[in-house]
Amino acid sequence: MAELNDEYSDGVVVFDFETSGMSPERGDRATEIGAVRLIDNQIVERFQSLMNAGRWIDPFIEDLTGISNAMVQVAPPAAEVMSKFFNFIGNSPLVAHNAAFDRRFLDAELALIGLRRQQDIACSLLVARRLYPAAPNHRLQTLIHYHDLPTSGTFHRALDDAEMTAHLWLKMGYDVASTYGCAPVPFAVLQGLARVSKKQADSYLQRHAAGLA
Repeated sequence: MAELNDEYSDGVVVFDFETSGMSPERGDRATEIGAVRLIDNQIVERFQSLMNAGRWIDPFIEDLTGISNAMVQVAPPAAEVMSKFFNFIGNSPLVAHNAAFDRRFLDAELALIGLRRQQDIACSLLVARRLYPAAPNHRLQTLIHYHDLPTSGTFHRALDDAEMTAHLWLKMGYDVASTYGCAPVPFAVLQGLARVSKKQADSYLQRHAAGLA
């Protein structure tokens, strides 16, 4: 696989939350955070922790994630975990699959401890929709199997999902570089791809590839 160096010396952080529900605006909280740091096409660092935010997890979520109320009750306080995670991500650009979901929880959890991220977040789901229109769907599990990417076989646990999303992110960068004959693809180019329409994706990539060749 081609080297996909990013323009950021401390790489890109790919992260995932497991939560007690779908909406922090309705009082749902994070129950687990997992993240990996990518530098030079490699996972070089990992971050994972359950967290206790004082919210009850209903049976459906317990069954989906395997995270029980008993596990969360003995986990570190959410404030402690999020403070450590904030230090972990530093100024690195962020990636998440279905980033709109994870972004809401990240910003909400940081706000509760008086912190605010400064960096951008790219959505691997939206990028995948532009690059792989023939995929059956663009859920993480489907894309991992569709491309035969490395997997632990466990989904809906934060670190496992973050690692699989990282492999997908690298695969997308590699496919763009291979298809368009360009140099390693910067974070900003893949992030920008998510913002154009599917019809504009090819012309967008051709234009940026010319500048990367």
